[in-house]
Amino acid sequence: MNFWGHLEVLRWVLIRCAVVVLGLAVAVFCFKDFVFEGIILAPCDADFVTYRAMCRLGDMLGMAGLCPQIGEIEMININLSSQLMTHLSVSIYLAAVVAMPYLITEAWFFVKPALYSKERRVARVAVVAFFFQFFLGLALAYYLIFPLTYNFLGNYQVSERVVNQISLSSYISTFVGLLLTMGLVFEMPIVAYFFARIGVLKSSLLAKYRKIAVVLTLVLAAFITPSTDVFTMCLVALPLYLLYEFSRWVVKRVERKGAES
Repeated sequence: MNFWGHLEVLRWVLIRCAVVVLGLAVAVFCFKDFVFEGIILAPCDADFVTYRAMCRLGDMLGMAGLCPQIGEIEMININLSSQLMTHLSVSIYLAAVVAMPYLITEAWFFVKPALYSKERRVARVAVVAFFFQFFLGLALAYYLIFPLTYNFLGNYQVSERVVNQISLSSYISTFVGLLLTMGLVFEMPIVAYFFARIGVLKSSLLAKYRKIAVVLTLVLAAFITPSTDVFTMCLVALPLYLLYEFSRWVVKRVERKGAES
């Protein structure tokens, strides 16, 4: 196939991807109540699964302070078209996330003919790992990090005379930004794998800076959940540090395989 033939194939790949994302966006748009009340705004409710789990854990450990005190935070809209535009943008975001397996599959079948058999095996593993790590990061952010962050920042006051009224756009931007950030942060082992394959990253280097990684992880956890509850901070810091150790294990395994070959 010549250059224009590949370009024609790519054009149809992009068209199919656009149609799938648009169709899913329309479907998400039609289920407004479920999307916003059941997913997007669910962490605002006191009976959210994370809060209930933390209260049960607090009762089991005899730590009443572990149960978060969920205050009622008023959410407002200050722009005329903001609610409609938010509805549209959230529909597109969710559609892109739901359609991601299909989008990656289309990209895979487009690139596959240009790869050798060994490269195809590595690419398949990388794609599966990408999905797993990305959605694991999304789950951690949605069920743990965002609810704790929202509860603290939404109830924090410099004075009782200053009442918190959270705008819808501010809530959505924080929600999407935090989930996307954690999804990308959880790609660290995959990035470490490819850096190790080209010889840029060594496991000895990651082991050398392990103490610094612990400090940075605690600082990041304190920033994400800025409260006086040390247990909550450690609850957030532990998965992040385990991610660092898992990346070091991945790099070490790459080095071992390279030495054997």
